[in-house]
Amino acid sequence: MSNINPDPFTTRPEIEGTFGVVTSTHWIATAVGMGILEKGGNAFDAGVATAFTLQVVEPHLNGPGGDVPIIVHDTRRGRTEVICGQGPAPAKATIAHYKSEGLEMVPGTGLLAACVPGTFESWMLLLRDYGTMRLRDVLEPAIAYARDGYPLVERASATIQVVEKLFRNHGKTSAAVYLPDGKVPVPGTLFTNKQLSETYARILQEAESAGGDRIAQIERARKSWSHGFVAEAIDKFCRTQDVMDVSGSPHRGVLSADDMARWQPTVEAPLTYDYGRYTVCKPGVWSQGPVMLQQLALLKGFELDGLDPAGPEFIHLQIECAKLAFADREKFYGDPKFTDIPIETLLSDAYNDARRKLISRDKASLEFLPGSVEGFGSIVKMRRAEGHREAVGAMGAGEPTVGRFGEVRGDTVHFDIIDTAGNMISATPSGGWLQSSPVIPELGFCLGSRAQMFWLEEDHPAALAPGKRPRTTLSPTMCHRDGEPYMAWGSPGGDQQDQWTTQFFLRHVHAKLNLQEAIDAPAWHSEHFPISFWPRTARPGVLVVENRVPKATVDDLKGRGHVVEIGPDWSEGRLTAASKVGRRRRAAANPRGMQGYAAGR
Repeated sequence: MSNINPDPFTTRPEIEGTFGVVTSTHWIATAVGMGILEKGGNAFDAGVATAFTLQVVEPHLNGPGGDVPIIVHDTRRGRTEVICGQGPAPAKATIAHYKSEGLEMVPGTGLLAACVPGTFESWMLLLRDYGTMRLRDVLEPAIAYARDGYPLVERASATIQVVEKLFRNHGKTSAAVYLPDGKVPVPGTLFTNKQLSETYARILQEAESAGGDRIAQIERARKSWSHGFVAEAIDKFCRTQDVMDVSGSPHRGVLSADDMARWQPTVEAPLTYDYGRYTVCKPGVWSQGPVMLQQLALLKGFELDGLDPAGPEFIHLQIECAKLAFADREKFYGDPKFTDIPIETLLSDAYNDARRKLISRDKASLEFLPGSVEGFGSIVKMRRAEGHREAVGAMGAGEPTVGRFGEVRGDTVHFDIIDTAGNMISATPSGGWLQSSPVIPELGFCLGSRAQMFWLEEDHPAALAPGKRPRTTLSPTMCHRDGEPYMAWGSPGGDQQDQWTTQFFLRHVHAKLNLQEAIDAPAWHSEHFPISFWPRTARPGVLVVENRVPKATVDDLKGRGHVVEIGPDWSEGRLTAASKVGRRRRAAANPRGMQGYAAGR
């Protein structure tokens, strides 16, 4: 007999309709995306408009200087594809250069942490090759919100307050934008970024100077970004500004206009894994996405049907599988253009059957146990964290995820969209958040800090090298069911993304929870393995659970040896999800953080 709660708690209904659905981490972006669908745009048009709006309304979570992986299912092409919008390291970003600056690891903030910004070119590729609308149609909402203002959310205000002193002492250009009238803006303030609005308005003006052809306008916009005034301003800022970072010393950047001119996003097939009726699709090993696939490869050896999704057995098995998958991430993952990654082996039945034997049903592992594939991988150096992991500190560094105490961190955004025709998109834009480095005054935005995910060790698959992609944590998800495109979902949250997205999927598949129920259910995450962000520390055995996880479950987990820490009731993840079956379109969004909303009809 199942011990699953027959009446799962839910904060809001699962949105359902036949026309289309949009769900994102901010209600304004959701409304903008839905508006594009109403005007006749497809899911990809709506995705571009949603993404540009998210840059404006969640500046503490993403920005134009960041990066993005995108998964799309295009009904015209009849296939699911990944757009890699992860920009690479600059040509001058060598291990020798960083070590000559006295660094043992890439700083978590500042100009040396910047890769080539990947977002704008990626949205232009999506609009050009998959969309139907003109640039003006999808860019105007973001321009208007940046120019005329939007209500600032509480977490943006809190982030600004944390880094206020940094802005005043070392980031005058950021202070000019984010400390209007010399003060931290209070939540609800109608906040503007006039310079960002002018940057995008200029790109639009230059695009339309190419004439009336839609494709010609998009190509002209790309030129303005990667070969024009945007690239020139970024180049000048990196060459001339000494920017303080978490190393405690100022450094100039190495990103150049030539780096931006040389790079374009790429389209590739997703990595996939068959799990029962489902084929789960993820970005490749230049992301952490395959750790979800490996968790499923390990979990399929256990019977999860009928388990309570907030019970100790369900949580224990997922976490123990995650520990092994993330250990392999640390040892093996990197840019496959530079290093052979044994991903076929890592997802194979034989490899995971052997790995699964390391899991005890009644005892938590406190060891870091990457696997062994002859001729691949490297030794992982563990740095144990002292005390709790910190939120974004006064220097702007910290793991970009929702804090265990509800604290403000860098975080990320996410959205999922499905239109009438069945086109689907799932994207996780991030980076270039307001605290990563000073605002470039001519542009109104700052650069990202994704290069902090590189290692300054020559033999590591994720070692820093010019033109190489950092192994990003950004990780949208899509799946097919019974051979048909079915669901798109994802969450902000750094290293936690592929823990929360896996939990959501398992609750939906094994506990038969609908999208909203699966999002609302109590969640958790492990801090057992090294984080991907400066200072790259681990907390062996630590399992952070929401206070809503039943006490009996917590006691049982402690009895198995988990080092359980209890966070607030609603503190784990910011999932959104959308699905389609026949003509039906469904969507849901996370109540955590009180920002995410789904819409549809």
